[in-house]
Amino acid sequence: MRILNLYAGIGGNRKLWDNAHVTAVELDPAIAETYKYFFPDDQIIIGDAHEYLLKNYDRFDFIWSSPPCQSHSLLNTALNAQGVVRYPDMKLYEEIIFLKHFFSGPWVVENVKPYYRPLIEAQKMCRHLFWTNFHIRHKDINDKSIGMVENEPPINTWRDILGFDISKIKKAGVRKRSILRNCVLPELGKHILDCAMGALVKEEQGGLFA
Repeated sequence: MRILNLYAGIGGNRKLWDNAHVTAVELDPAIAETYKYFFPDDQIIIGDAHEYLLKNYDRFDFIWSSPPCQSHSLLNTALNAQGVVRYPDMKLYEEIIFLKHFFSGPWVVENVKPYYRPLIEAQKMCRHLFWTNFHIRHKDINDKSIGMVENEPPINTWRDILGFDISKIKKAGVRKRSILRNCVLPELGKHILDCAMGALVKEEQGGLFA
């Protein structure tokens, strides 16, 4: 199964994917090198994931995209009160609309719960919203609130939850706490891929995506 993993980070969503040929796109060279440390067999592209999607989407069976969430998160309400103002990055919705209309396989775009009502309806699991063209089955997954800014757990707790030991990563520019906070729980990433594969089977049998 050819998978495109956009805005890959260090690969929290990808950690439990088996028997998959993965192409990962990450803009930050230091983070991309950390991803390569954990997943040496994946193809790593250092570059703009938004542009890579537009030019290469038709080469893959399944696409996962996790665009930057900072401009959409609830934290913006507090920042605005402090005088920090910014537009939400609309690349999130550009990718949702593009994939919905032009990609024939299963796809998912992941982001945080925003400070506004989502412009396009999404499915919710744990602390994430997922826009997809298939149904994500309910599953009880223990969400440790890794992404919360307040009362953050120690970095070693994140290591244990996610299964990434980054203590030996010494690359300049790797913000260990930040990249762990931004990870999707590996169990959740595997569950969503399983649902996507189920959608592919239905399509091959003549069904339609939910």
